[in-house]
Amino acid sequence: MTIVTGKDTANTRRELTVGDKTLSYYSIPAATEAGLGDFSKLPASLKVVLENLLRFEDDGFTVSVDDIKAFGEWAQKGGKNPREIAYRPARVLMQDFTGVPAVVDLAAMRDGIKGLGGDAQKINPLVPVDLVIDHSVMIDEFGNPRAFQQNVDREYERNMERYQFLKWGQGAFENFRVVPPGTGICHQVNLEYLSQTVWTDKDQNGKEVAYPDTLVGTDSHTTMVNGAAVLGWGVGGIEAEAAMLGQPISMLIPEVVGFKLTGAMVEGTTGTDLVLKVVEMLRKHGVVGKFVEFYGEGLDNLPLAQRATIANMAPEYGATCGFFPIDGETLRYLETTGRDKDRIALVEAYAKENGFWRDADYSPIYSSTLELDMNSIVPAISGPKRPQDYVALTNAAQAFDAVVSEFRGQDESAASAQMLSEAPAPDTVMDLKKTAKVDGQDYEIRDGSVVIASITSCTNTSNPYVLIAAGLVARKARALGLDRKPWVKTSLAPGSQVVTAYLDAAGLSEDLDAVGFNLVGYGCTTCIGNSGPIAPELSKAINDNNLIATSVLSGNRNFEGRISPDVRANYLASPPLVVAYALAGDMNIDMSSQPITQTPDGKDVYLKDIWPTDKEIADLVDKVVTREAFQSKYADVFKGDEKWQAVEVSGGETYDWPASSTYIQNPPYFRGMSPDAGVISDIEDAGILAVLGDMITTDHISPAGSFKADTPAGKYLTERQVAPKDFNSYGSRRGNHEIMMRGTFANIRIKNEMLDGVEGGFTKGPDGEQTTIFDGSMAYQEAGKPLVIFGGEQYGAGSSRDWAAKGTNLLGVKGVIAESFERIHRSNLIGMGVIPFEFTGDDTRKTLGLTGDESVTITGLAGDIKPLSNVPCTITFKDGSTKEIQLKARIDTAVEIEYLKNGGVLHYVLRNLAKS
Repeated sequence: MTIVTGKDTANTRRELTVGDKTLSYYSIPAATEAGLGDFSKLPASLKVVLENLLRFEDDGFTVSVDDIKAFGEWAQKGGKNPREIAYRPARVLMQDFTGVPAVVDLAAMRDGIKGLGGDAQKINPLVPVDLVIDHSVMIDEFGNPRAFQQNVDREYERNMERYQFLKWGQGAFENFRVVPPGTGICHQVNLEYLSQTVWTDKDQNGKEVAYPDTLVGTDSHTTMVNGAAVLGWGVGGIEAEAAMLGQPISMLIPEVVGFKLTGAMVEGTTGTDLVLKVVEMLRKHGVVGKFVEFYGEGLDNLPLAQRATIANMAPEYGATCGFFPIDGETLRYLETTGRDKDRIALVEAYAKENGFWRDADYSPIYSSTLELDMNSIVPAISGPKRPQDYVALTNAAQAFDAVVSEFRGQDESAASAQMLSEAPAPDTVMDLKKTAKVDGQDYEIRDGSVVIASITSCTNTSNPYVLIAAGLVARKARALGLDRKPWVKTSLAPGSQVVTAYLDAAGLSEDLDAVGFNLVGYGCTTCIGNSGPIAPELSKAINDNNLIATSVLSGNRNFEGRISPDVRANYLASPPLVVAYALAGDMNIDMSSQPITQTPDGKDVYLKDIWPTDKEIADLVDKVVTREAFQSKYADVFKGDEKWQAVEVSGGETYDWPASSTYIQNPPYFRGMSPDAGVISDIEDAGILAVLGDMITTDHISPAGSFKADTPAGKYLTERQVAPKDFNSYGSRRGNHEIMMRGTFANIRIKNEMLDGVEGGFTKGPDGEQTTIFDGSMAYQEAGKPLVIFGGEQYGAGSSRDWAAKGTNLLGVKGVIAESFERIHRSNLIGMGVIPFEFTGDDTRKTLGLTGDESVTITGLAGDIKPLSNVPCTITFKDGSTKEIQLKARIDTAVEIEYLKNGGVLHYVLRNLAKS
């Protein structure tokens, strides 16, 4: 049972009658009447946090009256008052890549608490936890009617150990449910079914209480549900586990950036085009660590499915969340997606009564604002390696020429570096076009050939307007006798089974099948690197000739090395544009003005010839996207198919760790733990493991995709008689720390600036010779020498994956020094006992001239360190000279100091539970 209320010393508890039911709630207007502050001009997103504090005020959970008053002061100070508060989400959402290691940690904590003399049953989620298995399906088979079933069969073959473990967890832990494979993507399932906008639960006295639906998730795109006015964001699995076990999330009252939308989308544009522009604008504005709230009359013209697309990509624009307040469109969406009628009535009544409703007079105070007229939106894509790299479709072909020049320049630089080191240089002078054999026929491919085109990801498959548009493009193409180019690997991987239902109802599934977009699975697939292999002959032609192959996907991320090891340039696009690029097969074509392909009889076909009108799209959406479809597909969401039902499990209160498993291993974090916390220590005479550049993402730090036999992780599996075809992916192996620590900093595109022109997970060992990051780390640890890492701006951008911090910890890294950190990764580092530091003044890794041969000492950490303190750092260079600089320790709150004293947040929680 969720505990939803405290002692209520401020007397803000009120009653609300909806229909024939009366519920309690915590009233923000009552807090104003009680003299706690004027909260009328707070943004709705911040009111959700305020209500959370009212509900837990002075209940022994460290919420005080002063914390509540700070929200009134926030408004008085123009949207700034970074006071530390304790926040408790109503529930937790997981997916299997991040969820498996989280459940592994919970199982290990049960062992750990028994070792401390505590009760294993204290390791149980106190709030509802839903885990959706969506990250494991890979696209091995595509372009035929057998693809879905064959990919599902292969998924179970690869992942049976993981699924048995998750099924054990479902039985062993309370408040823990698993949505089986083949159902959908966690964020889409959350948006369409799990979320309620207003949550209800019983308090300690059995009285039902209504309050805003809130959550954290072990995936950065948890933010998607903010489109339905559900406040949620991604956290690392470590932080989520602590939240499950009753630990509040320590945070500062955030700034809220108001993003005003005006006008309406024009003919021929999509919600994807809008969100790519929003990402570009907000990245330039700077919103890391902030809430973004969307407002303005333009929201009246923006369906909730399109709002969810914008909210989904909050990690791409760097914000904690992108929030849309409750309004009439929220209610319409809840009705369409099959929510209970009484719940919808409660959402409306509660929102209006407690100040959460957006109407024509909604005009809160924001920390800063920016504005976009949706009439100005044009068709666009984003790439080749960052979501904020916005390119209008009219400029896409020309922009790709610059991409080729950039990549070729990098290749020549790398070749020069290799020549200087007397290593053989690759042939960097080549013809643009090469012949590749696909399905027994020769085809000409070149720089810019599209080899992957995938309709994938919750970002867009949750939006029926763009899915119907993709189907209509396929229908018009089919009518002209068109097909995908034979070198393009095409796929359709929706985020829920409802998508198939309405595509079938519209007759569009057959049209998509006809141009190669057969259903391949319900899961993230290409978007998280599970694109599967392309044709071997095609891969060989690309790699032998160093061609810059491209992918186009309707996803949210296109980081280097993420989509496919054979693809260097990746582009985000709307689903209908994905279909069009599959027909064109080439990024060099100007889709806005040139023919994209030809009919079988040689007639030119332009994009406008196959693009549907807004009316065609809207008419079909109104006809086939029905309440009944949602209710039918979600009726047995936790039951699963026969394969899931046949998964056998064993074990009881604690997990019987299988010694021979290469998927699930007992991690070392809690072994031999002492009952008492330690102290934070200075970092003395540390070696440098890596010097990294700007925008190092968690994909760079802990890749999710495939790996080869000659990597440290591949060697580990080979030594255990696992064949390369059964390696699966790093993401699927996150329950085994031995593999994951070997995969840390092993992205094939990462560049350690200690090594000129070298890509991949390499460093200098203690002897100064080049070696892998893993082997170098082990050598340093054997020598008893701590390690640090240097980075640039936006260190740790991207996914919320906790393994980027866990792996860093297991490699012996005690501190990461960067110009700036992304929110989730900074928190994850703290959660694993690694201290993040930021340069101060004009110092950077570049101004210091670091080569990796230096040693680093950071003092001022031991003793009574305060949050956000500056500490001295002495760098000793190879020639013996030294330089002292000041670093800001990004230990942001007092609670984080306690976490570090304990060695991490889970150690802190475990010790407290063992003592209680």
